[in-house]
Amino acid sequence: MSNIDIHIIGGGLAGTEAAWSAANSGCQVVLHEMRPTRKTAAHHTDSLAELVCSNSFRSDDHENNAVGLLHEEMRRCGSIIMEAAKHHKVPAGGALAVDRDGFAAAVTEMINSHPNIRIERGEIAGMPPSDWQNVVIATGPLTSPDLTAAIIELTGEENLAFFDAIAPILHRDTINMDKAWFQSRYDKGDGADYINCPMDEQQYNAFLDALAEAPKTEFKDWEKDTPYFDGCLPIEVMAERGRETLRWGPMKPVGLTNPHDPTVKAHAIVQLRQDNKLATLYNMVGFQTKMAYGAQQEIFRMIPGLENVEFARLGGIHRNTFLNSPVLLDQQLRLKADPRIRFAGQITGVEGYVESAACGMMAGRFATAQALGTTSTMPPQTTALGALLSHITGGHITGKGTFQPMNINFGLLPTAQTPSWDADGNRLRGKNKTRARRKLITARALVDLEKWLEFSENS
Repeated sequence: MSNIDIHIIGGGLAGTEAAWSAANSGCQVVLHEMRPTRKTAAHHTDSLAELVCSNSFRSDDHENNAVGLLHEEMRRCGSIIMEAAKHHKVPAGGALAVDRDGFAAAVTEMINSHPNIRIERGEIAGMPPSDWQNVVIATGPLTSPDLTAAIIELTGEENLAFFDAIAPILHRDTINMDKAWFQSRYDKGDGADYINCPMDEQQYNAFLDALAEAPKTEFKDWEKDTPYFDGCLPIEVMAERGRETLRWGPMKPVGLTNPHDPTVKAHAIVQLRQDNKLATLYNMVGFQTKMAYGAQQEIFRMIPGLENVEFARLGGIHRNTFLNSPVLLDQQLRLKADPRIRFAGQITGVEGYVESAACGMMAGRFATAQALGTTSTMPPQTTALGALLSHITGGHITGKGTFQPMNINFGLLPTAQTPSWDADGNRLRGKNKTRARRKLITARALVDLEKWLEFSENS
């Protein structure tokens, strides 16, 4: 590897996806990862693509769900993340969830063994050297302070930030199954992919009161005005928004029947999702938290079925940073102030594992085209890939401090004209009409993606 084509900074989901895409196209890539030389507040291993929050990539339904569509588009583009996930799936109903350790180990091995990729461990402090002419910065929400400061100095933009919280992980054999039970909401997937812990109204109210009184993580003075991202709010912050918020958020009691007492409807239900292939660990779905460790153990053991639970990992909170991308980046994710540099992943303002990896994939493709002197184009906005990129590079109505992280959703894709009648002559209404429209959008997306891939290969 005497002639390096592309330098990629950051070995998370976006960085590994960018490296994989570029290397498979024949580019010589150096992937820079600062761990273990410099650790972060959220990572626990030195593996590439370590999942620091949930182990779920969310819905895998590519016909009816926008993130499922993004999964399918990434598979068709040769995604390393989707390939590793396929081999390390764990039960999760209609979602795609993975054994986090097996998944990260697989990605690390695939990157390590690729002849066109070299991994260099160590921090890139400050902006990349001037002789690096093709760079992807994919340092994610935990960008090192020195690099963050250099980006701020170069762009002249105020750094935007929010806090992202991590849910606790429990030992399966310490859950009281005399009170809890296996069932997926509405019996989706295998019908028994989650462990459910029911609460009556009195227990729910006592739980809310305890959340309100619990000691929380103290932020530094300069962090106190930083907003949260609504897609990953700490459970106690959600509880502050009203006593019914949790009941109709992560603790909604619908679609589930308690086999221990099927005649009594639960007032609220806590769900636990399998976290590893051995099914020895389960995480608390939607229970991200900034509570102090002692309070977490005391309060979460108030949940029926978790009275004597043991924690493999308690919840935590870490600081995320992201760019004002619509102002700072062009359509190919290049920094306008220094076009030799691209950004990818959560630092651009995409939110979620899959979205971060997808952004990395696209940055890798754009960097590859630059290295090889070929034409590169954005995927159509009718695709999930194109819609996500469009949002962060220009689809957002820009304003001071208004740009916020975004998951892929159908609101980012152009709508489709929904027929009034189905194939059997029945009038489409309500949810059926919405479902029909989404199927048209997802079918159109995959057709347009294939056309774009064919055009890209021939360019």
